[in-house]
Amino acid sequence: MLATIKTEHSTFSVDFTKPIDLSLPLRSGEANPNAFGIQNPDFKPFRAGGFVGSVEEGGACNCENLLVNPHGNGTHTECIGHITKERVSINQTLKNFFALAALVSLTPERLHNGDAVITEKQIRSAVKSLHTDVSALILRTLPNTADKQLRRYSGTNPPYLTPEAAEALAVSGIRHFLTDLPSVDREDDGGKLSAHHAFWQYHPDSIYAPRYEATITEMIFAPDDVPDGAYFLNLQIASIESDASPSKPVLYALV
Repeated sequence: MLATIKTEHSTFSVDFTKPIDLSLPLRSGEANPNAFGIQNPDFKPFRAGGFVGSVEEGGACNCENLLVNPHGNGTHTECIGHITKERVSINQTLKNFFALAALVSLTPERLHNGDAVITEKQIRSAVKSLHTDVSALILRTLPNTADKQLRRYSGTNPPYLTPEAAEALAVSGIRHFLTDLPSVDREDDGGKLSAHHAFWQYHPDSIYAPRYEATITEMIFAPDDVPDGAYFLNLQIASIESDASPSKPVLYALV
């Protein structure tokens, strides 16, 4: 199935027969990536009286209770409500689920303290050549090893974005940022979440209004056989009234 997409400045053809799923499956137990010491997902049959929600255990149907924390259990999309006192949900703020996107691959740079970071210079270089209509940037960090799909990040100080890099994304007009990192911020930054604040322009010194429509998606996985370049993005979430939701970002090639 081919579709013609008209943007403000251009017209593209999109091949909807070959979806590229960037999300990681969410399973019960340890077979998931994990960050921040958050408990593993736990799927258990619902039980009430003589009913058990498990056909294997003799029930009429499968009916599971799902214990999930999106922020540490796999691919998830979060909104500005992640850092605000006011309760703002991803379901309230993400209303447009399609965007022209660009996938870029970058190798984090080392700071003097040993931290690996994505810098402002790298982000500015990446967005400099983007098409005018691109509003979503997908970051694949290198090396892109398959173990990202099950990596246990807690206590490892994984790579992150500098606040200046996140600011550069915001200023460039990127509304949706997707990355295979567990967080855009340092694992232990004293609770500052500086890159989150910079991306959403949610700090006292910002000359811009807070970006309530912007989203951050973390813990994606872009296989090596998906080349850097422009794509059509469908960013799918569950209709959850919380700051984040497990999500399913899907790319489609432009033809």
